[in-house]
Amino acid sequence: MTAVFTRDTRDGASDGTGARDQAPAPRADCIADSAGGLTFDVTDPGERGAVHLLLRLRDSDPADEVRLPLTPSADGRLRAALPSSVELAEGRWNAYALVEGGEPRRLVPGVNDLRSLVDRAPSGSRGHVSVRIPYATKQGNLSVRSWVRAPHAEAGELDITDAGLTGRARVYGTELTAAASVEAVLRADPQRVVAVEAAPEPPEFTFALRYADLADGEGPWDLWLRPRGSDGPRVRLARLLDDVADKKPIFTYPVTRVGGVEVGPYYTNDNDLSVRVRVVAGG
Repeated sequence: MTAVFTRDTRDGASDGTGARDQAPAPRADCIADSAGGLTFDVTDPGERGAVHLLLRLRDSDPADEVRLPLTPSADGRLRAALPSSVELAEGRWNAYALVEGGEPRRLVPGVNDLRSLVDRAPSGSRGHVSVRIPYATKQGNLSVRSWVRAPHAEAGELDITDAGLTGRARVYGTELTAAASVEAVLRADPQRVVAVEAAPEPPEFTFALRYADLADGEGPWDLWLRPRGSDGPRVRLARLLDDVADKKPIFTYPVTRVGGVEVGPYYTNDNDLSVRVRVVAGG
């Protein structure tokens, strides 16, 4: 059933300067499921016409959009479902309510129920891992962070000492061989590579990096899994399977002084795992 609303025709509503502009932005509660799908429950936009939830990939040109019909639910709000089978390219998707014949209006976040994302362990049987996490932007709007990784190496527990970093991770969508390794690649010079063994404990593996081996390369070193060794594909190590959309400001780790530099792991803006080497001022 298509939702239909009656436009407010009181003074100021029709010229764009009155009641419509002063009305609160539509609010959306989000529920995530363990398969990677999302359900959106949206408040009444207060306008006449069919209504859709519009997801628009940020900075895409031409605009990459997904439209989902919003239909009445039992509590008087509107509901749209984004099943895991609907493709959503990797990136940040801004969320809007779009009434037929009108302009998109940004949604603001309500309550996000993301409990099913905590400690999620997908089967990987589809050959890829799909993750969607709704979050509030700095401007207070609703967006969805999406990842699609095929295959995927999920970073887990990190053990950090003065000597280096020991990590545990799990691989999805591919098999580990006896030749598997983890590579630290200097972002500014991709020919600079430090490779260490990826000790298989299927479907997991462990690895250990010595900070001394990275200390002479300033900048970020990105971590990659080579499931079949140096002749096979690279799989970026990342932490995606939880309810935290942006890990960089939240997951912080100690740094270690090695000569004139500081070395320590961090998560990038895309939640990929890296190690940063930074020259110490006056060091």
